[in-house]
Amino acid sequence: MDVTPDRVAAEAAWVLDRSDEVVPIINETRQRLANEFDVTVDTVETERYREEVKRVFADGDVAVNVAAYVGLLRELDVAGDYPGFVVDEVLGRELAATIAGGAPLSLLAQATFHYADVLTHSDGGAGIDDLDAALAAGFQTRLPGWGWQETESPFAVDPDRLE
Repeated sequence: MDVTPDRVAAEAAWVLDRSDEVVPIINETRQRLANEFDVTVDTVETERYREEVKRVFADGDVAVNVAAYVGLLRELDVAGDYPGFVVDEVLGRELAATIAGGAPLSLLAQATFHYADVLTHSDGGAGIDDLDAALAAGFQTRLPGWGWQETESPFAVDPDRLE
């Protein structure tokens, strides 16, 4: 795979255009998680997803890695699927984490990937299934709408206390 600036731009456009598939997975995942944890979570509108895709790809260091994962998953297919289970799961988990950002969101996105993957059945091969789940998990994790993300952490230490 040759990852050039043009390839990164092409993968960004593909992810942007994938909103009709990804946004419903985001919202279904959020709803199921909200029910599971008895919380309320906001849905994600298509335009908000598209804005966040642009934000992710505006950071060149992140964009090149996201584009490489997307490209690999778009091309990945394994006869019978099951023998390729490990590689598409690893790529999907890492893509979700990369989109979400640093810890702790990256770990949350990896866990959410597995949850979204169970809900996702896309046409186009083994990799596309995991690609859609990874995009949904990564973007749903980094986008606002979860109450716990809207408040200050009780674990923050006032810098003045450290002097």
